[in-house]
Amino acid sequence: MSFIKSIIQENETVSIVKYNGDDLEPNQVQHNEEVCRICFLDVETTGKNKQEDGIIELAMKVVSIHKETGEIVEVSNAYESMNDPGIPITEEASLINGITDNMISGKCIDWETVSNIIESSDLIVSHNASFDRAFMDRVLPLSQDKIWACTINNINWMERGFSNSKQELLCIWHGFYYDSHRAMTDVDALIHLVTHEEYSDNKPVLELIDNAYKPYYKISALHSPYETKDMLKSRNYYWNGIDKYWWKQIDLEETDSEIEWLKESVYEGPFLGRVEEITIVDKYKS
Repeated sequence: MSFIKSIIQENETVSIVKYNGDDLEPNQVQHNEEVCRICFLDVETTGKNKQEDGIIELAMKVVSIHKETGEIVEVSNAYESMNDPGIPITEEASLINGITDNMISGKCIDWETVSNIIESSDLIVSHNASFDRAFMDRVLPLSQDKIWACTINNINWMERGFSNSKQELLCIWHGFYYDSHRAMTDVDALIHLVTHEEYSDNKPVLELIDNAYKPYYKISALHSPYETKDMLKSRNYYWNGIDKYWWKQIDLEETDSEIEWLKESVYEGPFLGRVEEITIVDKYKS
């Protein structure tokens, strides 16, 4: 990990400023084929259970990104609202986002407005999209048919010199901080991060767009022995707590080598897992 060079002073101190999103006020320009209209989205929830918890705050901001330069050419829409899902906020969630049951009492998201924004967007983007998408897909069928992208998985932060993909850390390493874990400040900070002026070319947002329109392959280590769990975790496999198996996202050209690794290191014999192509519309669905 290292801070971006532009914020490191001659005496090796680092200057970090607070970012509040003032440069992302809506401005309308004519939409054309040279841009990708991205809806950056964040939800705060009553808890972490994707099947049972509910949305307590939603923020969305639509920016049009030039497909060649990665520059923001338009901020076309923004919406934020608190929401009372009818179930209490867990103590853990409230400690993280600062939202209490009293704050959301009687509040309701305007889902017609949300639908119009999502419908007009080419791409829906979140940091850890599998979390946000799970909640949106439950309450808004339109979300299930849209293309989602993830600023954790669709940008190779490690290759860019950063050892952790946590949003707050990435922002600090890029020279700014913000009031995290409130939906709209998270959205604004994420937009600022992926379009950061540090990158004259190869902006993270262009890598994000490019990868969003590629299918990926999911390799599942079904029936893996319990004692191999640490090995799988260290190789960046994720645990599916519902169906009880480890899985990993890979590119097509990696499938043969990954199967061979599983046969030798996990199964010590024939491959007992599964490889599936995940279409661009099905990415990050639970």
